[in-house]
Amino acid sequence: MLLVRKLSGKATANYVFQSFLGRISSCRCIAGRVHESLIYLNSQNIDLRIHRGNGFGHFSQNFSSTAGTILVQARDTGKLSEEIEAATNERRLNDAWDLHEQHMRIEGFARKSIVCKLIAGLTESSNIQWLEKAYGLVEKAFEEHKHLLFDKETLLYLSLGLAKCGLPIPASTLLRKLIEMEHYPPVAAWSAVIAYMSSNSSGVYLAAELVLEIGYLFQDGRVDPRKKCNEPLILMKPNATAFNIVLAGCLLFGTTKKAEQLLDMIPRINMKTDAISLIIMAHIYERNGRMGELKKLWRHIEEVPNVTEVQFRQFNNCLLSCHLKLGDIDSAAHMVLEMLRKAKKAQNSLGVANLVLETDKRGTTSPHQGVFVDNSCGTKSDEPKNPAMHQRHFLCYEDFCSDKKYLGLGAETKVLLDSMVVKLQGQVELITTERGILRPTETTYVKLVRAFLDAGKMKDLVDFLLKAEKEDSPLSADNSVLFNTINSCISLGWLDQAHDLLDEMRLAGVRANSSVYNSLLKAYHKENRTGELKSLVRDARRAGIQLDASSYEALIQTQVLEKDTSAALDLFKEMKAAKIPRGGNQDFDMLVKHSEQGKDARLMSKLMQEIKEGQVGDAGVHDWNNVIHFFSKKRLMKDAEKALVKMRSLGHAPNAQTFHSLVTGYAAIGGNYIEVAELWGEMKSIAFASGMKFDLELLDAVLYTFVRGGYFVRANEVVEMMERGGMFVDKYKYRALFLKYHKTMCKGKAPKVQTESQLQKREAALDFKKWVGL
Repeated sequence: MLLVRKLSGKATANYVFQSFLGRISSCRCIAGRVHESLIYLNSQNIDLRIHRGNGFGHFSQNFSSTAGTILVQARDTGKLSEEIEAATNERRLNDAWDLHEQHMRIEGFARKSIVCKLIAGLTESSNIQWLEKAYGLVEKAFEEHKHLLFDKETLLYLSLGLAKCGLPIPASTLLRKLIEMEHYPPVAAWSAVIAYMSSNSSGVYLAAELVLEIGYLFQDGRVDPRKKCNEPLILMKPNATAFNIVLAGCLLFGTTKKAEQLLDMIPRINMKTDAISLIIMAHIYERNGRMGELKKLWRHIEEVPNVTEVQFRQFNNCLLSCHLKLGDIDSAAHMVLEMLRKAKKAQNSLGVANLVLETDKRGTTSPHQGVFVDNSCGTKSDEPKNPAMHQRHFLCYEDFCSDKKYLGLGAETKVLLDSMVVKLQGQVELITTERGILRPTETTYVKLVRAFLDAGKMKDLVDFLLKAEKEDSPLSADNSVLFNTINSCISLGWLDQAHDLLDEMRLAGVRANSSVYNSLLKAYHKENRTGELKSLVRDARRAGIQLDASSYEALIQTQVLEKDTSAALDLFKEMKAAKIPRGGNQDFDMLVKHSEQGKDARLMSKLMQEIKEGQVGDAGVHDWNNVIHFFSKKRLMKDAEKALVKMRSLGHAPNAQTFHSLVTGYAAIGGNYIEVAELWGEMKSIAFASGMKFDLELLDAVLYTFVRGGYFVRANEVVEMMERGGMFVDKYKYRALFLKYHKTMCKGKAPKVQTESQLQKREAALDFKKWVGL
């Protein structure tokens, strides 16, 4: 049997030629006529090769065809399928793929069982190239509307393999295709896929979109669990594990506004949270500055059983960090002092006994184990940078299919979630635990000192530090937080703040170290601030502080420069009478040197770094963002607009979080596209004037609103900005959105008469349609 494959030329002539050659093997008497025909074709410069079997002799003639028809040797497709199956079973993937391509050229796709086995074999290889070829095969079948070729398990297995190898986009596309086909994957299976997808920023964003899309199906009781036909759909409903994975991934990669959208969905699908969920929520609320939500969360944490010591520490860390972020210094200081009082109380025998009982109830770990968790988080959190690459062992397809309840995948998901939780624990830096007792860290003192200094609350700072030292006495006076704070200010040139702190200490009845006065005096002399220098000398004498030789020398030089020789002579006599050795006091210089070398003054080194390099946030912006977010969430957009005007009038510049709340609020109402367009114009002007950068979450929300409303000129502007910034864009989501709301747009010929504006809109819509791949 011979097959003719037409490459070019007229279809009718090709069909006649195929019919003619196809009957050669059944009639030997026409062999001579075929020979004559070949001679004629040869005279027309046509090249032909014919291979004959079943006793029909081999002959060939050379000719080149203007019609471009090529004859290839045909094969039995049934035998070809058997060879594909055998090669796949023997892991000869190159041979299996070549045979499959031959089958595609001859007859198209093989039968369902062969295609599924081939895809499973390619996936088991854990090779990215083979996985991409398998996905390309599935994509081609969907383009040809042959999606029935694949079982649900096959596509789910391929999706898992793609996610494990760090290919989140095709992995998420397959999950979406399964849902479109109503082959609903169970939550235990798709949770494992999104867990592996969450190893990078684009994968986390796609995973969040998937959870939102799946959760939307169950919002507000849309699915009746009593109906038996809904059983496969109910099995797909997101659970706490799925949410925890995506929320933890959003935290690790900084997409906390998308995470807050997920939190808003939890009550709408009636999902029960666990202790891990509550702690992750606390981290999200802290990142977004939602103090009100954090306080509400405390009641739920108290009701949840088996909250561990580490989780309890994380929540208090989030609460303290949120106080500092919002500029509520008094609440933060009160929280720290309360911790110190409880820690001091727990040091007696009764307190220790009570603590043991409490930790036993919480199921806490040993103190050594708790410390190990902290250290490991800081040093090993980046070791499995890509969980997909960390666990490249693929479960074979037969075992995957035999695990009907996907218990194995559930165990893998749990391991990945635990690794994410450990990384979150490594971000706790304000609070530590010692035998179950919460204590503030040095970083806490550093950030509080910086907040007090920025606010100019010197008296409150001194009161706080004195109370803190009373509850938690330092090893020595020179190593106290207050002493290190003053010396840090002197080192960084903040002389007025250092002098104010000394005054507050003196008024509080606390005697300062002489080296502090000497250091500040020499700093004043270096900057030629004579008035402040004389005032400091009077304060030192009033406090009974003995100055060193270098300080006297600085004073004498100052008097000489002012041509007051008698005063200079009096100072010299005073120094000689006091028998002060020459060479000066080098305590402060040694302290600074040790801080630079990281020896004995680690706290001072941290203070200097925080004061010098720490970013100062505008607490007012956070406050107004919370107000605007509240109104936008309640869809009170007029009130949100008034709050924005008031925010600007007070001198607070809106940021990305401000615009995100407004855009999502308008999008929730629907139809307010003009307002979003005005916001977009304002955002562009701000970006041009101040160089302000907009994040992926904000631009994605703006793009979604424009596509939904058909504003494709502005949508293309957003796309251009996102691509210029190297941001990930979920084209599948926008392709589906376009087909849902604008399927018939730009079909057919363009109108003969149209304005320039209409032409521009049509061209923009066509450009967007081409960009999404339609």
